[in-house]
Amino acid sequence: MARGWESKSIEQQQADLLGERGGPRPRLSAAQQKRSRQRENLLLARKRLDNQLQSATRPEHRHLLTRSLAELDR
Repeated sequence: MARGWESKSIEQQQADLLGERGGPRPRLSAAQQKRSRQRENLLLARKRLDNQLQSATRPEHRHLLTRSLAELDR
Protein backbone atom coordinates (compact mmCIF):
# COMPACT_ATOMS: atom_id res chain seq x y z
CA MET A 1 0.00 0.00 0.00
CA ALA A 2 2.78 2.45 0.84
CA ARG A 3 4.38 1.86 -2.52
CA GLY A 4 1.17 2.75 -4.33
CA TRP A 5 0.79 5.99 -2.40
CA GLU A 6 4.39 6.94 -3.10
CA SER A 7 4.07 6.45 -6.85
CA LYS A 8 0.81 8.39 -6.96
CA SER A 9 2.45 11.26 -5.11
CA ILE A 10 5.30 11.37 -7.59
CA GLU A 11 2.90 11.15 -10.52
CA GLN A 12 0.83 13.99 -9.06
CA GLN A 13 3.91 16.17 -8.57
CA GLN A 14 5.01 15.61 -12.14
CA ALA A 15 1.50 16.31 -13.46
CA ASP A 16 1.31 19.50 -11.40
CA LEU A 17 4.67 20.66 -12.72
CA LEU A 18 3.70 20.05 -16.32
CA GLY A 19 0.18 21.40 -15.90
CA GLU A 20 1.21 24.70 -14.34
CA ARG A 21 3.96 25.50 -16.81
CA GLY A 22 2.72 23.79 -19.91
CA GLY A 23 5.98 21.88 -19.99
CA PRO A 24 9.14 21.42 -17.99
CA ARG A 25 10.63 24.53 -16.44
CA PRO A 26 13.65 26.01 -18.18
CA ARG A 27 16.93 25.53 -16.36
CA LEU A 28 18.28 28.64 -14.69
CA SER A 29 21.93 29.52 -14.48
CA ALA A 30 23.59 29.64 -11.09
CA ALA A 31 23.45 33.44 -11.10
CA GLN A 32 19.74 33.40 -11.94
CA GLN A 33 19.06 30.88 -9.17
CA LYS A 34 20.95 33.01 -6.68
CA ARG A 35 19.04 36.13 -7.72
CA SER A 36 15.74 34.29 -7.46
CA ARG A 37 16.57 33.08 -3.93
CA GLN A 38 17.60 36.59 -2.89
CA ARG A 39 14.34 37.99 -4.24
CA GLU A 40 12.31 35.35 -2.39
CA ASN A 41 14.20 36.13 0.82
CA LEU A 42 13.50 39.84 0.45
CA LEU A 43 9.81 39.22 -0.23
CA LEU A 44 9.54 36.99 2.84
CA ALA A 45 11.37 39.55 4.98
CA ARG A 46 9.03 42.26 3.74
CA LYS A 47 5.99 40.16 4.53
CA ARG A 48 7.31 39.45 8.03
CA LEU A 49 7.97 43.15 8.67
CA ASP A 50 4.54 44.09 7.35
CA ASN A 51 2.92 41.58 9.72
CA GLN A 52 4.93 42.99 12.62
CA LEU A 53 3.89 46.52 11.66
CA GLN A 54 0.22 45.52 11.76
CA SER A 55 0.54 44.43 15.38
CA ALA A 56 3.05 47.03 16.62
CA THR A 57 1.66 49.54 19.12
CA ARG A 58 4.67 51.59 20.21
CA PRO A 59 5.33 54.57 17.91
CA GLU A 60 9.11 54.05 18.02
CA HIS A 61 8.77 50.43 16.94
CA ARG A 62 6.28 51.33 14.19
CA HIS A 63 8.71 54.00 12.91
CA LEU A 64 11.58 51.48 12.85
CA LEU A 65 9.46 48.93 10.99
CA THR A 66 8.28 51.55 8.51
CA ARG A 67 11.87 52.56 7.78
CA SER A 68 12.87 48.92 7.38
CA LEU A 69 10.02 48.35 4.90
CA ALA A 70 11.06 51.41 2.93
CA GLU A 71 14.63 50.11 2.75
CA LEU A 72 13.47 46.71 1.51
CA ASP A 73 11.26 48.35 -1.10
CA ARG A 74 14.23 50.34 -2.35
